[in-house]
Amino acid sequence: MQIQHLLFSQGFGTRRICAGLVEQGLVEVEGQWVTDPAHTVVAQGLRFRVQGVPWLYQERAYLMLNKPAGYECSHRPGAWPSVYTLLAPPLRQRGEGAVPGVQAVGRLDQDTTGLLLLSDDGRFIHRMTSPRHHVPKVYELELRDPPTPQQVSRLLAGVAIERASEPVRAAACSITGERAMQLTLTEGKYHQVKRMLAAVGNPVERLHRSRIGALELPGDLAPGQWRWLQADDLQALG
Repeated sequence: MQIQHLLFSQGFGTRRICAGLVEQGLVEVEGQWVTDPAHTVVAQGLRFRVQGVPWLYQERAYLMLNKPAGYECSHRPGAWPSVYTLLAPPLRQRGEGAVPGVQAVGRLDQDTTGLLLLSDDGRFIHRMTSPRHHVPKVYELELRDPPTPQQVSRLLAGVAIERASEPVRAAACSITGERAMQLTLTEGKYHQVKRMLAAVGNPVERLHRSRIGALELPGDLAPGQWRWLQADDLQALG
């Protein structure tokens, strides 16, 4: 692959900009400065630098982000900043189309924190969000009042929420503290967790997603930080 095409595929700008980066001597490949945009490289596994910033070629982007509160999962946010501003610029620009860059795999409300996946692989996004695949998502809840065994039973049996044609139920539910609960869902309706707890009379005050499939949010990934998903991470997602 020509180095100018590789840079474009990774989100470093338009084709003209990528060619210009090379011609200006701003691209380093395997310790050597490259100035010919048509210079050919083996893309797979290639490590390179653009303006001194290290990068690893990724044919498709699969990321995890520890989403902090106060960010919207939207490219066109309203009252809050976009979660995409937390990512490196090339991740927001890679690919072509009306909405370039990686996309959130499902959404978390602006006040919800925790594990958020992002990708530019449409098939992966569909598989992870489709209710037919039943990918479990685990949430840690802080509630207004102490939860009761009766509320747990109702959530497991199914509760009626507005705009849902049938009762929605938790795949798993347990009391984890004085005002804390852990809830597992295999579907993702709008504001589902909050609406389910409101239906049993115990509103959610804080909501955090800790796991998707068997992939847990790493303890060393601080709020606002992201990292690439590795092969074992993707396997843990099922």
